[in-house]
Amino acid sequence: MRDFDGKVVVVTGASTGLGAALAVGAAARGAKAVIVNYAHSKAEAEATAEAVRAAGAEAVLAQGDVSDDAQCRAIAALAAPYGRIDALANNAGVTKFAPAHGDLDALDRADFERLYAINVVGPFQMLRAARSLLEAGERASVLMVSSVAAVTGIGSSVAYAASKGALNTMTLSLARVLGPKIRINALCPGFIDTPWHEKGLSPQVIEALRERTRQGTPLQAVSTAEDIADAGLFFLSDASRHVTGETLLVDAGLHLGFGSFSMR
Repeated sequence: MRDFDGKVVVVTGASTGLGAALAVGAAARGAKAVIVNYAHSKAEAEATAEAVRAAGAEAVLAQGDVSDDAQCRAIAALAAPYGRIDALANNAGVTKFAPAHGDLDALDRADFERLYAINVVGPFQMLRAARSLLEAGERASVLMVSSVAAVTGIGSSVAYAASKGALNTMTLSLARVLGPKIRINALCPGFIDTPWHEKGLSPQVIEALRERTRQGTPLQAVSTAEDIADAGLFFLSDASRHVTGETLLVDAGLHLGFGSFSMR
């Protein structure tokens, strides 16, 4: 597939996991250049950049925290030499692990503010910073990486689910007002087997989560970053040129049985 031929792509949170898979996937499908954003993991971001180059695209490293508006503008500015941005993947995100949702003392105001700053305000700021470059091309696409937690209320914490729910609503609002130049869609993955979970869960809990995911989904599958990236690349490419304001669950069917699913 060469559905990214000549395109300029920006991926936030691209050092590992889904962000890295989106960056490398776009390069493998013909992208001209990929801006690889990272906040802290420089070595991992450099590895992603090398994989992007190996796949045939130019790679530009862009350190920056999307919760900071000035840093969002600096990230977007790195695409200015190319004259446009064809696709922006707002993938950067964080959580606070508090899987016992009934424990209301597991979260405080600072947790909510941090998650909203990165998971909701960050994508808004990145889109605003990139808007002129997105509108410089033809029918640019923006991907909001949300979560099945946004529509089911399950997941790593109440704060995380709430932030992703807000992201879905913002996707609808922005899709209405930024067309026809910019399309905006949201991707809602379920459990993705990446190192992201290692930041807050023990190896034993992660292995149990894998097994419950395998047994608790209709497809009996544990998704990899690459499994999810294909759906994200569809939204970012011209294959979805008549799609905007859409929310797609890519979770092996997890949402069909979420009532009996638990991270504990």
